[in-house]
Amino acid sequence: MDIKGKTVLVIGGWGLVGSAVCRRFMEEDPKRIIVTSLNRREAEEAIASLRHDFPHAGRGFFVSWWGNIFLREQLKDRTRDSILLNPRHRAMVIEDVLDELTGPVLRRSSLYRLMQRYRPDIVVDCVNSATAIAYQDIFQVSREVLGEITLARRRGGKKDHARLLEKTEQLLCTLYVPQLIRHVQILYRSMQDAGTKIYVKIGTSGTGGMGLNIPYTHSEEKPSRVLLSKSAVAGAHTLLLFLMGRTPDGAITKEIKPTAAIAWKGIGFGEIRKRGRPIMLEDSPADRPVKLGRTLDLRIPGVAKPRGETLKSVFIDTGENGYFSRGEFEAISTPGQMEFVTPEEIAEDAVFEIKAGNTGHDIINALDNATLAPTYRAGFMFTSALTQMKALERQHGVDSVAFEMLGPPRLSKLLYEAYLLKLCFGDPRTVIRTDARILSQRLLDIIKTDDQLRSQIISIGIPILLPDGKSVFRGTSIKIPPHRGQDRLRITPANIDLWAHDGWVDLRERNMKLWRARFAHIVSSVDQLPESETSSRVMHNRDYWKSLTEIDPGKICGWIFTYEEKGKRMKA
Repeated sequence: MDIKGKTVLVIGGWGLVGSAVCRRFMEEDPKRIIVTSLNRREAEEAIASLRHDFPHAGRGFFVSWWGNIFLREQLKDRTRDSILLNPRHRAMVIEDVLDELTGPVLRRSSLYRLMQRYRPDIVVDCVNSATAIAYQDIFQVSREVLGEITLARRRGGKKDHARLLEKTEQLLCTLYVPQLIRHVQILYRSMQDAGTKIYVKIGTSGTGGMGLNIPYTHSEEKPSRVLLSKSAVAGAHTLLLFLMGRTPDGAITKEIKPTAAIAWKGIGFGEIRKRGRPIMLEDSPADRPVKLGRTLDLRIPGVAKPRGETLKSVFIDTGENGYFSRGEFEAISTPGQMEFVTPEEIAEDAVFEIKAGNTGHDIINALDNATLAPTYRAGFMFTSALTQMKALERQHGVDSVAFEMLGPPRLSKLLYEAYLLKLCFGDPRTVIRTDARILSQRLLDIIKTDDQLRSQIISIGIPILLPDGKSVFRGTSIKIPPHRGQDRLRITPANIDLWAHDGWVDLRERNMKLWRARFAHIVSSVDQLPESETSSRVMHNRDYWKSLTEIDPGKICGWIFTYEEKGKRMKA
């Protein structure tokens, strides 16, 4: 299809991929580009950026629109939480999703009105629909409903019944499949009525191309049910689009599914923000560790002292996925982990498919073989990104270790443990030669004396378990154990071991012995290589480990997730 003179709608145009798609379209001389995002600030920011980069475009060339495309026009600018708490709004969502697709339901849809207003010839959908639907977390809502059912049965009061009704309605608003089906129904009818000729979906595999052994979750079990829900929704979405592409009189339908992390938007030093808010530093006084008794409070207001400052460090901005530290970025991008693909490559494929090219990455035509794998370009630029981040670390006198945005908390815990060993001992061979008791004590000494380091660790929700196994430094909130409706949990030796494994920096001797064993395994594998070994057969060679002269937390954690955690991706 010739893009010149055509109206293009980029849904999710503020995001990393959507922004790249908009810029790539400018090479094809379209008539105008409509850029959408969830909220007004993002949409207007995207438009301002495009106008700055393409000043020759007319004032009306870039058009902004904002709102939730999964909701009716009346609710499109409201947050999900506010909708779930409002009985009238819940009723609207239930009606729109679970009732028949009537004319009124279609015409009040925000997506339908958007399509009718601009009547685009081309639609590129860059919204991560599977995340938007699946991360409403039907499991948590179901647990709340079951809890209310139990209370209602026990007490039988009208107040309890009212809560049960409320929670049941919220559950109905969260059901994945009805929401997805209704979205595709409305999408198809909207494009049909608007005369849209081609629709390209930038989809997801849900796990960045990895399998059920994926190490990256947010405090959930592995593999996370919420993460698997995302994959399930993504797969269901693809099959629904497959059907839409086989429907007469519909738009030509294509889907590109990146199977790697997508990066990056920028690299810099500054305030680390999560969901738009800065991470506020707090400290657990070195002389007042919290004693672990019979129960563990997942939240203790006032236990940590606010420092009155925010977390600042070197970061790489991955767009919708937030800021990653150098360690997190290196771990996820290391060979054998998720690795990454650049948004420009995705945009290039999208435009090429629209122009009737055959990239081999249209999942609708080849469901099993068309995934966009990690790329040579990304691998080539990997070193450049790390070099830039390391230079900024030196410039600002900081080490970019972990922010606990990538997940799981276990990664942050491992990154900081490796970092502490690096600070105290420098290289793997020294760690191997040092007694575990001494390792434990030296790490405790630095934790107690370095207030800034201690504060950074606990401020991202990672407690520090002291060598006695009975005391911790911690912040107000902790990532592990995850909150599952209970604010207080029973403390047992088994639970402490579990929590320390999953997301507590563990200074106990037994954990130091584990680190010695890890390093011994790596050193042994390198020492066994012949000096003459220079072939491509061995990836983790002396050059990869820099002759074992230093401890690189990101690289070490990538190795742990690949081999110790058995989280290696099977396909490139």
